[in-house]
Amino acid sequence: MSSDRPGGPADVVPGEPGEPDETSTAGAASGRVRRRPRTDDGKKGSLLRELPVLLLIAFVLALVVKTFFVQAFFIPSGSMEQTLHGCAGCTGDRVLVNKVPYWFGEPEPGDIVVFRGPDTWTPEISVDEPGNWFTGALLWLGRAIGVAPPREDDFVKRVIATEGQTVQCCDAEGRVTVDGEPLEEPYIFENDPIERRAFGPVTVPEGRLWVMGDHRSASADSRSHVGDEYAGTIGMDDVIGKAALIVWPIDRFGLLDSPDIQDPAAAAAVPGAPAGGGVSPVGAVAVLPYAVGLAGAVPVTAWRRRRRTRSTHLDR
Repeated sequence: MSSDRPGGPADVVPGEPGEPDETSTAGAASGRVRRRPRTDDGKKGSLLRELPVLLLIAFVLALVVKTFFVQAFFIPSGSMEQTLHGCAGCTGDRVLVNKVPYWFGEPEPGDIVVFRGPDTWTPEISVDEPGNWFTGALLWLGRAIGVAPPREDDFVKRVIATEGQTVQCCDAEGRVTVDGEPLEEPYIFENDPIERRAFGPVTVPEGRLWVMGDHRSASADSRSHVGDEYAGTIGMDDVIGKAALIVWPIDRFGLLDSPDIQDPAAAAAVPGAPAGGGVSPVGAVAVLPYAVGLAGAVPVTAWRRRRRTRSTHLDR
């Protein structure tokens, strides 16, 4: 019997326009509809939609890192020469301030600390605060990554004595003493004449620190404020963190030493200017909090994408 009659099987050619083939019929029977593969434009659009979320997460994580872990700091004056450069006409050092050491401990003699100065301390620099929110935001960002001058009440000094200790100057050799014992301070740069060094004795109150600059002849430190209500000391709660690393300029890149200045045998190492070394591009370490934030944001964003894709497949 002939199969050439109209409408017969011979009239159906799989793949012809308007006619279902086995694949499409099977897909329809199973209740699934094949979708066209996503184009590159679709992927780009998705990435663009994710970008604001990625930047927001990175910014929040960077703030967390800056608040609790590390912060870049611009050295504004020459009071810590030559351990830290901040002199007029030279490139000011950028340092990384580590906040972790003081989570469970306290600053020790020999530590270089960044702190908020008491109200009685005269600023070592003058900073013109911005007059509008936009320039204020730029200044805040510059301070966060260590490329803008710090606030006027931000200081960097070295811890000399801690609570309960009595500090004064000088012994017969012109040295500062703590509890009657002379300190070994190999980092001192341009000290005052011995007849102008005298101060104290001062017993450091509980919860406070006595601090001095390495550039003794050009540092308005605890010695300059002995007559105030805090006897020249600063509060431990006002310490932002420990200056741990010079990150810029490149030729001064290196760790900052914390000699045990109250132990003469251990203070032999001189923490002079760090030796230069190979580092990543300019400011790489100074923007560490933001790099960490971005690194943390990428997997979070990828997780969100996987979760949304999985939800879309389940809804089909």
